[in-house]
Amino acid sequence: MKVDFSLPDIREEDIQEVVETLRSGWITTGPRTKQFEKEIARMCGTEYAVCLASATASMEMTLRIMGIGPGDEVITTAYTYTASCSVICHVGATPVLVDTLPGSFEMDPAQVERAVTEKTKAIICVDLAGIVYSRYDEIYRIAEEKRPMFRPSNERQEALGRILVMADGAHAFGASRDGKMSGQIADFTCFSFHAVKNLTTAEGGAATWSDTVRKAGIDGKRLYREYMLLSLHGQSKDALAKTRAGAWEYDIVAPFYKCNMTDIQAALGLSQLRRYESIFDRRREMIRRYDEAWPEEKVQVLSHYGDTWRSSGHLYLTRLNGKNREEC
Repeated sequence: MKVDFSLPDIREEDIQEVVETLRSGWITTGPRTKQFEKEIARMCGTEYAVCLASATASMEMTLRIMGIGPGDEVITTAYTYTASCSVICHVGATPVLVDTLPGSFEMDPAQVERAVTEKTKAIICVDLAGIVYSRYDEIYRIAEEKRPMFRPSNERQEALGRILVMADGAHAFGASRDGKMSGQIADFTCFSFHAVKNLTTAEGGAATWSDTVRKAGIDGKRLYREYMLLSLHGQSKDALAKTRAGAWEYDIVAPFYKCNMTDIQAALGLSQLRRYESIFDRRREMIRRYDEAWPEEKVQVLSHYGDTWRSSGHLYLTRLNGKNREEC
């Protein structure tokens, strides 16, 4: 029996949506990207979302928007994909890795607390396997208690007044915990729509931010505008804005980056989003069958569903009880 690796779930309606976009003549960032952003924000229960080329780009641009760079430290878990750490290096900050709780895949808040210094500007939590990190309350407590140590270096850091709490939610789009969607919990959350994710745009990602940012007096519209500048070479207008304004003149306000999403990608995302609940249902059924199949005394599995949380069901991680890596 051949089991193919991570084939994307592409249906005929997805293909037709992409074909219509190709025929429309608008294939770069345009109306479908803007609509996809609105739909992501609606699903997450946030005011804004911004679509970019990847979750990696989304995390890096978020760090840059918050003024995090050389001389700063960012704490994250050692048990994660490289992007959670590499974006810290990209902006010139120093990654500080902490271990997981014993017997757990989740970052240990006690180790986070011990790792905080006057240089700490952010903590990146990871919603691994599609399960929203269960200890955000403890991370926020640490950020609040460490306010006297916090040394802001720009206007937004000063407005927030504490260590930034970020979520690498690459696995967790559509997941929830304690009545809040992923995207509503951390200050900023970044998602991935890579080919192996539950919802795919082939390559792509998004960032959104919660009410904690708005309540700090940080303007969401200005944040969105800055993401746009950072993701398109610092152009004061993208192609859609130039067309709507009826004028093609624009300024380059700074030598920024190139990581915007295209309408071709967004079209695929919009189509998949329309049937996302059915994707959830299918994954939940698969997880149920796996859960029933494993002998509990031999295999430890993650709990994807509970009274107060719902996973996106992205990965099904297992641990062999009583075995170490050398014995497997």
